[in-house]
Amino acid sequence: MKTPPKINPEQHDILPLLAAQNRTLDWLNTDDGNPYSLPNTARRSYLEATRIVPLRYRKATAAHPDIRRWINGLVGEAFAAQKRQPTPAAVVRSGPSLLILGSVGVGKTYQCYGALREMALTGVVAQWTVVTAADLYARLQPRFGVDSETEFERHAKAPVLFVDDLGAGGKLSEHTENVNFRLINYRYDHQLPTVITSNLLPKELGGRMGDRVASRLVEMCDRITMTGPDKRRQVAA
Repeated sequence: MKTPPKINPEQHDILPLLAAQNRTLDWLNTDDGNPYSLPNTARRSYLEATRIVPLRYRKATAAHPDIRRWINGLVGEAFAAQKRQPTPAAVVRSGPSLLILGSVGVGKTYQCYGALREMALTGVVAQWTVVTAADLYARLQPRFGVDSETEFERHAKAPVLFVDDLGAGGKLSEHTENVNFRLINYRYDHQLPTVITSNLLPKELGGRMGDRVASRLVEMCDRITMTGPDKRRQVAA
């Protein structure tokens, strides 16, 4: 495996992320010849993250303390698992999930992409799959030439899954209710880390996603409620 190239801080706004971990750019760009060393793994993971994070969120940070605790918990368990059963790199394979609730524009998506970026720089391997709920439902609609079951498994079995804006839209259809239950139930059963954002109030979860889904989310997720004004409107003003 080739060692990844050095990170140019002028192209990547990573200094705040490194500072939050008490690390430096010199540490990140260290190449000791071991492709699985922490700095080399962190550079490789970060460069992979840049292909996932949309341009609008390329400077995102995870400032919320509960989200930072979630990151630290997954990272700590990955390193602990590596000690129990030595592997070349520490890998996120299981752990708790996050349910982030709040009105439109309070920064839920921004915080989640910040978590993705920050986790990449820790030196653990976390393979994220990112999708909006609307895109997920569309991708899983049965249609000619597409194996929707394979597409479902790609999301259900993702090591770390981020589903943005779950519960948005109108009343549950049979299709969306089925997707919600199958996806959440699989990840619940296998304890796969899942990050979910939603504009719903806690009391609305059952009505919009179904009681079976809401029950599993309550057990599998640490719930965070974000409040504040619509930041997008503030910027526009």
